[in-house]
Amino acid sequence: MAFDLDRIHRTYSKLLWEGIVPFWFEHGIDREYGGVLSCMTEEGRRLNTDKYMWSQWRWVWMLSRLYNRSGRPELLDTAAAAVRFLLAHGRDDAGRWLFAISREGHPLEGPTSIFADCFAIYGLSEYYRARPDPEALDVALATWRRVRARVEEPDFAETAPEPPEPGRRLHSIPMILLEVSHELSITTGAPEIARAADDYAARILDKHVRPELGVLVENLSWDYSVLPPPAGAIVDPGHAIESMWFVLHWARAKGNGAAIRRAVEVIRWHVEKGWDPEYGGLFLEIDARGGIGQRPNAAKKVWWPHTEALYALLLAGSLTGERWCEEWFDRVEEWSIRHFLLPDGREWRQRLDRAGNPVTSLIALPVKDPFHLPRAASLILDIVGEFAATAR
Repeated sequence: MAFDLDRIHRTYSKLLWEGIVPFWFEHGIDREYGGVLSCMTEEGRRLNTDKYMWSQWRWVWMLSRLYNRSGRPELLDTAAAAVRFLLAHGRDDAGRWLFAISREGHPLEGPTSIFADCFAIYGLSEYYRARPDPEALDVALATWRRVRARVEEPDFAETAPEPPEPGRRLHSIPMILLEVSHELSITTGAPEIARAADDYAARILDKHVRPELGVLVENLSWDYSVLPPPAGAIVDPGHAIESMWFVLHWARAKGNGAAIRRAVEVIRWHVEKGWDPEYGGLFLEIDARGGIGQRPNAAKKVWWPHTEALYALLLAGSLTGERWCEEWFDRVEEWSIRHFLLPDGREWRQRLDRAGNPVTSLIALPVKDPFHLPRAASLILDIVGEFAATAR
């Protein structure tokens, strides 16, 4: 592989351990109640103390994974404090995860987002690998079984912060359930969960990936047929790329070469079609028929599609040796560092306009995210480590 692995290791090790982790330990930890205070400016100034469940369980996942890679006790101690708080305050009486709670744990918004449940599964699964707490695994499994059933019911509509769209099949559902099911199957060794991951991967590759259009479409009808525009033309390059590295993790574990080849092809579709030819960077949304998407933030450049692309391109290159992966990795990385990296080098900005200028307008949740960038950095270091081990 032609990637400069030594340089990549230095870059992302420094970013992760000298930048991201100290930034969040300085600005994010709720040392009184547990969890993370993620409603902050790009630079870390606190805006309020609301706790969105997405951020809370992503925080647990990040801390647990970094502990599992480094053994640093402060990471596990902080994760454990968050888990205790969330298990005590994060669910309603039916066991559904709330969308938002106060700093002290009082409900602010009910179970309006199935993604909160999915991030709980994700965080608890990784946490259990670090500290085999039976309650953590029991809650993860109970949540997984409830979510798996709920998303198949025709009135399913718990998709906040996106508005509910009953009667549609959203790519985001099999996408996140592939990743959490695959990871939970590794944690538990349960064949039932592994088979579910197979099913979600097939739904993505056989239904949402549309070779005749050369894109992955976000919305389908309940019977998986194509919807007319504009809903049927929404393409999210970042989602598609992230989804495909989920597929690559699953396919690599299964030894499924055909799925690997298809996922790598889909990654290429979306970095090429999603790239802004005028200003550079990945659009937040494009139209399946060509051009920028039609929704209000479509032309903006946000951090997470770029972090997902960096890892996906390195992973794809490691699996295929195809030169274009390195070329696109270098292009995405150069643009991202030039536009997203904060002046002190510790974290990234999250929202830019099309030309790459910082903006403060809200997209999705009113938080700074403790997840996509550290996850990408950690996964990139894994790939570099795998190659170093192979070379020895």
